[in-house]
Amino acid sequence: MNKKNAGLARTFQRALWEAIALGADVIVNTDGDNHYDQSKIGSLIEPILANRADIVIGSRKLLQTKHRVWNKLGSLVMTKWAGLPKYDVSTGFRAYSREAALKLGVYSTHTYVHTTLLSAQDQGLTMLELPIADRKVDRPSRLIKNVPSHIWKAGWNIVRNIVIFRPLRFFGLIGISLTLIGLIPIGRFIYLYMTGSGEGHLQSIVIGAMCIILGYVNVVLGLLGSAIGWHRKVSEDILYRVKKMELQKPNNPHT
Repeated sequence: MNKKNAGLARTFQRALWEAIALGADVIVNTDGDNHYDQSKIGSLIEPILANRADIVIGSRKLLQTKHRVWNKLGSLVMTKWAGLPKYDVSTGFRAYSREAALKLGVYSTHTYVHTTLLSAQDQGLTMLELPIADRKVDRPSRLIKNVPSHIWKAGWNIVRNIVIFRPLRFFGLIGISLTLIGLIPIGRFIYLYMTGSGEGHLQSIVIGAMCIILGYVNVVLGLLGSAIGWHRKVSEDILYRVKKMELQKPNNPHT
C-alpha cells in the first residue's frame, strides 16, 4: 500500500479510504500477529449489520499481553479524563460501518486507536463493546520496538488527543486546580494578617497570585480550544461531504 513506512496511523487512514472506495459496507480491522480470535469477526459485525452500532470494539477482558498494565492505564486516562465509556481503548480488533469510516478523523501519526474513539464520540457515532478472548503473543512487536519510547509516544498521543477533543475539560481542570491551590497561600496570608502577624509573608500573596493567574490562563485556553473545536467540526463535515462527492463521480476507478 505504501512505498515506504508511513506509520500505523497514516496507513490505517489510507486503508479505510481504500476500503470505502472499493465499496465496503463494513470494515474489520485486526492485528496481523494472531493476537485476536478471528472467529469472532461474525459477532463483531453483527451489531453493524443490524443497525445497532456504527463501531464495534473487540474488548480484551483478560489482556494476555506483557503490556497489559500500560493498556489498563491508558484506558483509565481515556475513561476518566476524556470522558469515554469503559472500553479497551488500545484494542485493534474493531469493526466500522461505511458511514463511520467516512466520518472518522485520525489526528495522530503514531497510532490510531485512541484518536478514532474520541473522534467517533465527537461525531455522535454509536459504539458497542464485544468481549473477546485474546492470545498471548511472544514475538517482538513491530510497533513497540522500545518500551520506554512507546510509552512516551502513546502517552503524548493520548494527551494530544484529549487537548484536541476535550480542551475545556483538559485546561479547565488544570485551571481550577491551580486556582484552588493559589487560594491556599492567599488564605494563609489573610489569616496571618488578621491575627497581626502578616508582616514578612508577602511571598504567600505572590505565589497565590501566580497560581490564580496561571489558572485563569488555562481556563481561557480551554475556552479558545473549545471554540476552535467548533471550526474543526465544520471542516470535518465539509471533508465528509467532499468524500461522498468523490465516491459518486462517474470516473471513480473504484466504482
